[in-house]
Amino acid sequence: MMLIDARGEVCPKPVIMAEEALSKISEGIVEILVDNEASVKNLTRFASKNGFYTENVKEDNYWRVKIVKGYPCEIDRTAMEAKVAVEQESSRSAEGPSAYFLIVATDTMGKEEELGKILIKAFFETMKVTKELPKAIFFLNAGVKLTTVNNEIIPILKEIEQMGVEIFSCGTCLKYYNLEQELKVGYRGTTNHIIEGIKDMRSVWIG
Repeated sequence: MMLIDARGEVCPKPVIMAEEALSKISEGIVEILVDNEASVKNLTRFASKNGFYTENVKEDNYWRVKIVKGYPCEIDRTAMEAKVAVEQESSRSAEGPSAYFLIVATDTMGKEEELGKILIKAFFETMKVTKELPKAIFFLNAGVKLTTVNNEIIPILKEIEQMGVEIFSCGTCLKYYNLEQELKVGYRGTTNHIIEGIKDMRSVWIG
């Protein structure tokens, strides 16, 4: 069993630590110590989305979250049914009306720039590890800086793209910021992509 002490860490760090540990084993148990309920819920959701069995135990002022990878014979029928339900829901999400089109019109979140940069990075990290993915992401306005010159965000966006998400950056915006030659992830997009995305899916705006 692998033990991870994530007490004092804020989301999505405990989930990232758990994902990294689980990626190193084909079968086994990872136990994560956390000191807030938000991390417990996020870890449980992450485990469920990936078909892992999970147990939570509350101790004095922290929780033990046990995630089991593999051991199919030891996972009870309820857990297996839950896994099937999650897989079916994921399939419906990818094809049905719950798929959404994400429009990012900023390279930060909120008025405080330094805090906003931390928050937007955490947003995309959380999207990646929880696999709560949109059908497509369209970056416009200052958002195109995230696909061109932000070296902390670009690797995360590349992983999200590899998970099947289409990524576009506004061509007019790239030209405005003189970033046409700097595009590192995704493709140059046009307003047609926005119109089609809004028409076919529910849209979510950031910025």
